[in-house]
Amino acid sequence: MLIKRREFLKISSLATASLMMPNFLKAMTLDEALAPNQKILVVLQFTGGNDGLNTIIPTKNDIYFKERNRIAIKDSLPLNDETGINPALSYFKELFDNGELSVMNNVGYPEPNKSHFRSMDIWHSASRSDEFLETGWIGRFLDEECYKCEHPTQALEVDDMLSLALKGENNKAFAFKDPKRLYQTSQEKYFKSLYDHHHDDETVSYLYQTLGSTINNADYIFEKSKSKKTDQIYPNSQLGKDFKTVASLIKSDINTQVYYLSVGSFDTHVNQNERQKKLFSDINEAVKSFVADLKSNGIFNDVLLMTFSEFGRRVAQNASNGTDHGTANQMFFISGGLKKKGLLNALPDLQKLNEGDLIYTEDFRKVYATILKNWLKADSSKVLGWKNGIYDFI
Repeated sequence: MLIKRREFLKISSLATASLMMPNFLKAMTLDEALAPNQKILVVLQFTGGNDGLNTIIPTKNDIYFKERNRIAIKDSLPLNDETGINPALSYFKELFDNGELSVMNNVGYPEPNKSHFRSMDIWHSASRSDEFLETGWIGRFLDEECYKCEHPTQALEVDDMLSLALKGENNKAFAFKDPKRLYQTSQEKYFKSLYDHHHDDETVSYLYQTLGSTINNADYIFEKSKSKKTDQIYPNSQLGKDFKTVASLIKSDINTQVYYLSVGSFDTHVNQNERQKKLFSDINEAVKSFVADLKSNGIFNDVLLMTFSEFGRRVAQNASNGTDHGTANQMFFISGGLKKKGLLNALPDLQKLNEGDLIYTEDFRKVYATILKNWLKADSSKVLGWKNGIYDFI
């Protein structure tokens, strides 16, 4: 039986939902639920380069208001005497006041790259700026921790394509947008009948093996996603739906320890304030529902929500009421299990810039090392090769 181009494209379309390795080609027969109180990480990626200076605002800094005379945020919600948060993130302010949110300012890496694609690859792979890796930091975590796992679903991405961050050498996460839709697609007779035919061509054979893995995993994820329905009302935004999916899986007995979501685009070269307000409003409401869901089920202390963006923006506004690609940025950490709350370090120094860009003070790989070691209980030196210490906020 010769495979036709149309068949190849259909198989590829379904197979890319997981990009699993052939050694995971097996039925889901064993129960591998997470142990009670085992920590869970949820990563929310701000795609496009969020403007950190209009997110956490230096309310008493004259340089900020001078360089951004048209787009400076003047009605921020106060976090302390010198710092505010964008008013569209009102629930983040509430979390901050409750000791359930920490902010790491001025996070970046040496010799920053201002390309969306390259900088995102650096964040995903936890590489140096002059280093090109084909595996991601979460993928390498899977390689270290899940080599004996029966279910290849220790990490899940709510998206149609798998990000580099979740690709390991031997283990990869599973990507899907909607559990029900993935399951329904995987159960189509067309795909199942195709899988019954063997092909010797190496590329096509790999796709068929991946297809088989997708069929098996789709059933497992779908069953877990509907086992614990939520009474919590989520916003009807795409991000709201994604967080609802994650919450339903966390509350089930699925074996997933890492979830990955993204929202954007934050590439605000033009009319930044309007775009950022809309995105922040969506994020604010989705996170509010998600945290309420976790709290009502008594699991907020065991879940850490972390946000990041591939870079920040330049200090000065441009001529289009926006900002151009910059460097350092802040990261948010939300959980009931934080050891240190609030602002973890100082705001960026706007008097010391590198050709108009912020100079980072905190390396993002140290943040990753902290999460791997203190939250996921993994060997961060093996995953990252990082030996320059960790933080103590978790």
